[in-house]
Amino acid sequence: MRLLIVEDDPLIAVSLTQSLAPLGNTVEVFHRLSEARTALAHSQFDLVVLDLGLPDGSGLALLTEIRNRGNATPVLILTARDGVAERVQGLDAGADDYLTKPFSLPELQARVRALMRRSQQRTDNRLRFGPLCFDQKSGDVTLHGERLDLPRRELGLMEGLLLHAERIAPREQLIDRLFGFGEVGPNALEVYISRLRKRLSGSGVRIRTLRGLGYRLEDDPE
Repeated sequence: MRLLIVEDDPLIAVSLTQSLAPLGNTVEVFHRLSEARTALAHSQFDLVVLDLGLPDGSGLALLTEIRNRGNATPVLILTARDGVAERVQGLDAGADDYLTKPFSLPELQARVRALMRRSQQRTDNRLRFGPLCFDQKSGDVTLHGERLDLPRRELGLMEGLLLHAERIAPREQLIDRLFGFGEVGPNALEVYISRLRKRLSGSGVRIRTLRGLGYRLEDDPE
């Protein structure tokens, strides 16, 4: 997943990143409303974790802007405000879930998984295609029941392909998922595609290139 965290407390932001990044997630962190607004205007995310009390404005203002644009990206609000009225206001503004500080990181992880299941219309934490299975809770990928030991970026790429299984995964979306706002070489994505192809060789699953469009995970008839 590609996650956007909008949190002005550096310690909390680091904790969130350390909690959410290891399972193949690309995590972008911004501490100000203006920075997050720019990021959302130029890129797509799978989920937004949003603090309400930001130094240059209220997170509710950003949430309202997101929804007014018709952007349905799941939003999980983090806040030190524990009053019912504040929770109702956030949910009515378009938030999908609400977590009050201080909170447990395992609970945060579980809520993130629940929001992703709901937005992707799944009933569990597993993405499957033929003999391939990716468990978003454990971060394990299995092929014919055997675990594949994938580095973080290969894991993120596998997730992106599985989310689009038998459909085209747009190249730019995969690049954003793997590298975020970091500098990317012209053939960086192809390097990781090549590595996954080698792992899938002879498995009955292949990654097909559709030039100018992206890649598609599909059955391999050979």
